[in-house]
Amino acid sequence: MNSSDEELLEQAKKGSVEAFETLYRRHRDWVHRLAWRFTANEADALDVLQETFAYLLRKLPDLRLTAAMTTFLYPVVKHLSLNLRRKRTTATADEEILAAIPAPTDQETSRSELAAALATLPPDQREVVLMRFLDDMSLEEIAQALETPLNTTKSRLYRALDTLRDDPRTREYFFGS
Repeated sequence: MNSSDEELLEQAKKGSVEAFETLYRRHRDWVHRLAWRFTANEADALDVLQETFAYLLRKLPDLRLTAAMTTFLYPVVKHLSLNLRRKRTTATADEEILAAIPAPTDQETSRSELAAALATLPPDQREVVLMRFLDDMSLEEIAQALETPLNTTKSRLYRALDTLRDDPRTREYFFGS
């Protein structure tokens, strides 16, 4: 039987190492991908992965999960990643970030064109697009993770998609022919 994150969290609070390990295994790949997206560096992403779960472990005694685990972890990963990135001043690697997005099957659109189109978006809009389409988060989860009102999140996504719809490099990628 697969336990929910909430059940595992309660078991971990009571000292179950196995429950914490299950939470770690369940979310480590997502945390790693997100950290890498923010840091654009494998070693830094692994550091953020470790720090994220160390943070979770420190929070265990008092932590009440009121949303999905990914919604709780997103701001933690983002904060740790951006702090580390500021220290390292690593350049963004859009081409590698976009390698995780499946290529369109009936398109000639290249990842570099997609990267160029996404790079034209303001950072807050780009982040919402990546969270929605790459991380497959709901609008409610995105709003909660970014600590923004739901309508702000919707507006950012709408404006980003409107921009991408008007861009010939991405029109068919996102909206079909």
